[in-house]
Amino acid sequence: MHLSADREGNITKENSMQDRFLEMMYQSAIGRILLRPLVTPAFSKIAGWLLDSRASRIFVYPFIKKHSINLKEYEQKKYKSYNDFFTRKMLLGARRIDRRDEAFISPCDSRVSVYKINPKSVFHIKNTRYTTASLLRSKRLAHLFKEGYIWIFRLQVNDYHHYIHIDKGRVSKSFKIPGVFHTVNPIANDHYPIYKENTREYSIIQSDHFGTMIQMEVGALLVGKIQNRVCGELIYKGQEKGQFAFGGSTVILMTQKGKVRPDHDILKNSEKGIETIVKLGEHVGRKEE
Repeated sequence: MHLSADREGNITKENSMQDRFLEMMYQSAIGRILLRPLVTPAFSKIAGWLLDSRASRIFVYPFIKKHSINLKEYEQKKYKSYNDFFTRKMLLGARRIDRRDEAFISPCDSRVSVYKINPKSVFHIKNTRYTTASLLRSKRLAHLFKEGYIWIFRLQVNDYHHYIHIDKGRVSKSFKIPGVFHTVNPIANDHYPIYKENTREYSIIQSDHFGTMIQMEVGALLVGKIQNRVCGELIYKGQEKGQFAFGGSTVILMTQKGKVRPDHDILKNSEKGIETIVKLGEHVGRKEE
């Protein structure tokens, strides 16, 4: 169950079918046994092939109808497959990007939470607990963001699944981390802990206005794919960084101490465990003076 608020402060309860399914599978011994073949590379290939096939087009219209998706916001075309629809391109101008230098913006359509980073911080991302060091797989790099902020942008399956760079700057390094799913003696009891990490890709960015940042994409456990563009070393605000194939996914930003001040409503909502609904390019913070 997730609580979310729009920018006017209206709060709603959300509990997606995907969330209910994963919670049910993770929290029972039988569920974890059944999940094992679903997270293998072979299953991902088969699922990817199915979603790329012409036959998968039969899922498109029911999905549009169920989620009331406004197709007028997207390029008009005949979709070849479900994934072709899922990765559909939005029309130029359908999202307003705040171009002001001091504006810290959302990289995607999502629900965002923002938290202060300290040595004891633990963050729940896609049903897994991470510290900044375990998320980045680097204690040295995590130390750079001590007392800064972590911004967690959670995409739902019906969100626009493209994401952008949020400032002009330079990409200094990029990393890919493969996903892991492992259970030890899963029939020992119904609540035996599992060790799970999602596939992640992240870049270290020297931004022009917000200092050193991390931008990370987290893929869905089952069939979600991260499809990043080759953007080169120099990037600009609003430039498309990539997209996710099928599956709800997450974009994460990390900012250093004293570089960015989150918008008041987002910070207060996050303290209460409420996510804030934001759109790609929307103002979510401001450069610290």
